Amino acid sequence: MNILDIAPVVPVVVLDDPDRAVPLARALLDGGVGVIEITLRTNAALPAIDAIASEVPEMVVGAGTLITALQIEAAAAAGAQFLVSPGATPQLLDALADTGLPYLPGVATISEVLTVLDRGVTEMKFFPAESSGGTTALRAFAGPLPQVRFCPTGGITPATAPDYLSLPNVGCVGGSWLTPAAALAADDWSRIRALAAATTTLRD
Repeated sequence: MNILDIAPVVPVVVLDDPDRAVPLARALLDGGVGVIEITLRTNAALPAIDAIASEVPEMVVGAGTLITALQIEAAAAAGAQFLVSPGATPQLLDALADTGLPYLPGVATISEVLTVLDRGVTEMKFFPAESSGGTTALRAFAGPLPQVRFCPTGGITPATAPDYLSLPNVGCVGGSWLTPAAALAADDWSRIRALAAATTTLRD
């Protein structure tokens, strides 16, 4: 499974209520987005991952904002199919690799990219994308490291996403705009479905 090639935009989601996880996943699927990253920023995250993995098997569900080995183990146990971290310490990289799951370690500098590349990992999260140089940085990375592909996340909008997706070393972007807090709170699945559908052509 190649996470970077499932959809142009990976929804990066903060959920406060695990009961919304399944209808959210179905709304995204109906909009043509078959991948979701649930961030471990709330107590609802792990049960939400478990619910999606159990009830919406056609959705590729991942866990994000993983900053400890314990979180990584818990996310894998809950049914996460891929893992995402905001950074890439040696301890985190060991824990991510130990799960056997696909993972996107976070990098922001060329030295961090090289550190991850030393592990044989060629797909990474570029975070925080906008404040770390955005598309200019990614173009610079492509010169010496053409084998590395990225999922830039952080500050990307529907207006700027196409600029990232046009780069040869970008497979997808992470975006929180697909699941606005107000839409989640109102169970406005039609809005989320429409936002998801609008992202499916961004790579064209």
